[in-house]
Amino acid sequence: MTQPTYESTLRELRTDEGALRYHEAGDGPPLLLLHGSGPGVTGWRNYRGNLAVFAEHFRCLILEFPGFGVSDPVDEHPMVAAPQAVLRFLDHLGLGHVDVIGNSMGGIVAANLAIGRPDLFRRLVTIGGVGPNIFSPSPGEGIRLLMDFTENPTREALVRWMHSMVYDPAVVTDEMIEERWTHATEPKTLESARRMYGREAMAANRAAAANSDRPPYWALLHKISARTLITWGRDDRVSPVDMALLPMRTIPGAELHVFPDCGHWVMIEQKNAWESTVLAFLTRDDALAG
Repeated sequence: MTQPTYESTLRELRTDEGALRYHEAGDGPPLLLLHGSGPGVTGWRNYRGNLAVFAEHFRCLILEFPGFGVSDPVDEHPMVAAPQAVLRFLDHLGLGHVDVIGNSMGGIVAANLAIGRPDLFRRLVTIGGVGPNIFSPSPGEGIRLLMDFTENPTREALVRWMHSMVYDPAVVTDEMIEERWTHATEPKTLESARRMYGREAMAANRAAAANSDRPPYWALLHKISARTLITWGRDDRVSPVDMALLPMRTIPGAELHVFPDCGHWVMIEQKNAWESTVLAFLTRDDALAG
């Protein structure tokens, strides 16, 4: 398959709560790809390098979450709006029991949906982010740098945060910095980011969690019935790899693959190895999977 382009894959789905925009490529069983958070993030930027490979096997659907400057914004907090956007998206397309890949925030969204809706996903792949810190301090270095940028959005702060996302700083090119900077400093996108990662917002979220009667999502991971592959960068400075221990132990039948010389952006920094591992998992015969 030729390399998909932004323009050729971009789609728009009109819903009662605004337009959901997404990228579509390939034929076959549906594969939903959910992006992470952070300055200038989009689903396209997370997965554009992987799209051609996965589109040879799947109908790939890269959903853009509301609140990140691509799909129409909604009034809710982006983390609250995201799972509802997934449900609206799949419902409007008439899809269910799909495979899903979630990067960081997208993995948390997918895990939460898999807990509450066992019928929704056939197989689940996560990239970092899922689980609690066990040995490492919380928040991690990358999250603290993300908070720094959100409070004081300078180009230098953006570059420091982007370098925390990778093992090899050379992965962060001038082109990547420029496209992230342009998008991240749009007023509405920056306002949404502050609702997630501003210091006051982070403190309020921690206080709300401490006073809530509801258990944290990671305490319910044992309820996930979808076959699950957890992927992680060994050198992740955003969500350190010790966070993988609890989901690996509590999600029934979960598999864990840790990639060396790799930070948070596993699908970018260890592209070929990650694609090979994920494709082997997603295309494995169901009978052999157990």
